[in-house]
Amino acid sequence: MDIIKQPWPWYVAGPLIGLIVPALLILGNKTFGISSTLRQICAACIPANISFFKYDWKKDTWNLFFIAGIVIGGFIAAHLLSNPGPVGINPKTIVALQQQGIKDFSGLLPQDIFSFKALTTLKGFVFMVIGGLLVGFGTRYAGGCTSGHAIMGISSLQWPSLVATCCFMIGGFVMTWLILPYLLQL
Repeated sequence: MDIIKQPWPWYVAGPLIGLIVPALLILGNKTFGISSTLRQICAACIPANISFFKYDWKKDTWNLFFIAGIVIGGFIAAHLLSNPGPVGINPKTIVALQQQGIKDFSGLLPQDIFSFKALTTLKGFVFMVIGGLLVGFGTRYAGGCTSGHAIMGISSLQWPSLVATCCFMIGGFVMTWLILPYLLQL
């Protein structure tokens, strides 16, 4: 049971995630991606006359079960399989974040930014609400999320997915090194 509670090295977790692609293709000719599920849920639940939500969402109901499995698995992992020790963060990262005003590392995310209490501050609002809107816009603009493009798209040799993944990486580097230090000063 201890092996499940510890983080797995990249050379184990990465290939396991990568094996999802051929498994989905071989077992049911399905593609992997998460972002399209929100569209599917909206099409099923919102009886609006919006053309974007008018499509046969029932043909991909397997994806709803996949997302339900992610939610249930996350709950089980957080409540039954979690490691009671602190999250392993590089000491240099902790020092760098403390210099930027981040002090609480008690959870998976810094509670100074990502909590309901922080949502009432400008910094928390920018990170959670504005950041969430930008991620949603970027996902829609790119035609998919990082998992869909980087895992499924590249492995099936789709040129747009390679371009999108390169842009995701460049955007991540720009955000981390150029924009984030200013946002942490809010």
